[in-house]
This record gives sequence, structure tokens and C-alpha cells, in this order.
Amino acid sequence: MALEVTNLEGNELADDYTRKSVPQSRWSDTWYVFKSNFLKLILINIFVLITFAPAVALMFFRSAYIQMLGNVYPFNSSILFPYYPEVTGLAERLTLSADILFYAALVVSGFIAAIGISGATYSIRKIINTHGEFSIKGFFHGIKLNYFNTLLPVFVFMIFLYATFLIGDRMDCVAAMGNGAAGEITAYVFIIIATVLVGIFMAWIFAVGTTYKVKFTQLFKNSFVLCIGSILKTVLMAGFSLIPVWLFMIGGIVRMISYVIFIFIGFSFIIVCWTAFTQSVFDAYINPTLKVAEEEKKAARTQEEVVADEKQRARELLAAGRSELIARPIMPIAAESVASGIGKTFTRKDLSQIAASREKLCADVAAYENEHKNDTVYVEYNKLFAEREKALSDETDKKGKKKKKISAENLLK
Repeated sequence: MALEVTNLEGNELADDYTRKSVPQSRWSDTWYVFKSNFLKLILINIFVLITFAPAVALMFFRSAYIQMLGNVYPFNSSILFPYYPEVTGLAERLTLSADILFYAALVVSGFIAAIGISGATYSIRKIINTHGEFSIKGFFHGIKLNYFNTLLPVFVFMIFLYATFLIGDRMDCVAAMGNGAAGEITAYVFIIIATVLVGIFMAWIFAVGTTYKVKFTQLFKNSFVLCIGSILKTVLMAGFSLIPVWLFMIGGIVRMISYVIFIFIGFSFIIVCWTAFTQSVFDAYINPTLKVAEEEKKAARTQEEVVADEKQRARELLAAGRSELIARPIMPIAAESVASGIGKTFTRKDLSQIAASREKLCADVAAYENEHKNDTVYVEYNKLFAEREKALSDETDKKGKKKKKISAENLLK
């Protein structure tokens, strides 16, 4: 790709938990987290549902308002065109006027809904990355961290959705009055396409903004790169994540089922799916970039830095290889060498005998070590490591010639 994902590594918004290692299979791991933390996800879903209450109430009052107008104005089912030609298109115009008011209020309700979405996103990302850590305090901490990064994409998407509804109502008005609606139909198709595209891009703005702390320009750049780089997967996962919404749009008994799903797990399901997918994309794009950067940094090292790194690694191997159990004599354990113990009841005399036996044992150990310290096995072992330690510090031999390079590979040869 011509563009790169930058300024993400090290800026993750996770200041109250530590992310565990990346799983081998993202989706099997997510499914395990989902089923093992189901009650937590239901609780999170209820919190989100509370913040969506104003939006739900607006939709209810909108339907009631339009139904009330249908009972007042003369275009109910018993009085229709052509008996009252002057009311042609009146129903559509009243719907348009109602939607201008109620859908504008719906955009404002997004400011409240963003509260629940921001807290839920942070909590669910924490559950996925830690395999189950969750607290009410963490939910509100997520609101503090992510609210404005959530509000931006929610507000932009709601503006496009508002325009889609109004253009659709305008198209219905023109068509009902018998006028040519080609322009309105074209506008309606284009606004739907624009809303879908903007919605997908805003979903990535939301994912990056609620996961990493980056500047505004980097937020849009990285979101664009990640969206374009995984466009097919993004479309498929967006469709899969919105399964509760598709069920709601079917209607009938399926809509009733979707109500139950949204009450208990619908919002959490959407956030879990999108969070797991975006995290897998983050892992795929960030880690390879880091690997390349590390290789470039390694290639740019000077010869002195390379030698110093090799010596440090060799010293670590040397320290790991040397054992005090072999480097010095240790007296074998014998029955007469074991210090006597005491029972449940004891006297001062017993304590004095224990102290004396321990002192004798320490003296025996020291005497044994002094007696055997010149044994060949210990002398040769210590000599081997002494020579190798000296080799790591000496740059030249006695004649002034540069010694053979000491590295981690030839240290123990």
C-alpha cells in the first residue's frame, strides 16, 4: 500500500488494564469470551439501552403524531381522492413536516446515545483483550476516554441519515402529486449510497478513535488506510454485525424477536463483532509495520553497536550457563549431618542444642568446601568460564593483534 498506518503502536487507550497476548484464532477466542461473559454483556447492553431511550421515545411519538394527523385530516380510509382532489399529496407533506422535526431531534438524541456506546465499547474491548475483566467503574471510565471520539462519527452518520429520510419523504411527496420525480429518485439513490459509504468510514473512525489516542488528521488517515485495505472484509463484517438491525427491518413476528434481542444482547452483539474484527485488522497492520521498523533499525547500527550487542548477548548466555552447584564443592547430605528438630513442647536446653547443631553443620560445610576446592572438576569448570569472561573484555591479544570476534554463536565452542 502507498499509505502506512502510523502513530498507533504505544498509544492504545487502555490505562486501567493490560492487554494479553494476541490469540492464535481471533474468532474462536472471541466466541469463547462471548459465551463465558454473557451476563456481563447483557448488563452492558442494558446500560446502552438506557441511553437509547430518548431515541426510542422520539420514534414512538413520531408514529403517534402522524397517526393523530391521519385521524384529523380528511384523508383517512373512507375519504380518498378523487372525492377531495385538493388533499392529493397532503399525507406525504404532513409526514415530511413531521420528519423534519422528529428526525432533527433524533440527531440530537445521538449525543445521549454516544454516552452508552462509548462506555460499552471500552468495556467490551477490555473484556476481549483480558478475557473477562469488567467493572462498572471501568464502564464510566470508558465514557470519559471515548465520548468525544464516539460522538464525532455518530453525529456525522446521523446527519447523513437525516438527509436520507428527508429526501425520501420529498420523493414520496412529488410522486404522490403526479409530478415527475426522476430528480428526487436520483437524489434518493445517491444519498443512500453516500450514507452507506460514510457509515462504513465513520465505523472505522469510531474504531480507531476509541482504541488509540491519535491526532485528528492521523485519525482520518489511519481510518482511511484500514478501511480501504480491508474493504471487502469490512463490508461483510458490517453486514454480519448488524444482524439485529436486519431482523428489525423484516417486520412481523421477526420484528418482535428483534425487540427481545435488542433488549438483552443486541447492542453488545454489534459492538463485540465490530470490536473483534477491527482488533484483528489492527494486529495485522501494526505488527508487520513494527517488524519492518525493527529490521531497518537493526540494519542501521554501526559496527561498534553490533559488537556491543553481541557481547551483551554472550554475557547473558554465560551467566545463564554458569551454575553455583557445579562451580564449588557442596557437602553431601548424611544422616549425622542433619540438625535435630524439636517437638511440640521444648525447653531452652532444646533450643541451645538446635543452635549448636546448626553451627556444627555450617562448620562442616565450610570445611568440606575448603578441602575439595582444588579438585580437578571444580578447577577446570571455573577456569573455563574465567577464560570466556576475559575473552569478552579483551579486544587484543598479547601481540597487539585483534582477537577473533566473540559472539553468542561461538562463545561456547
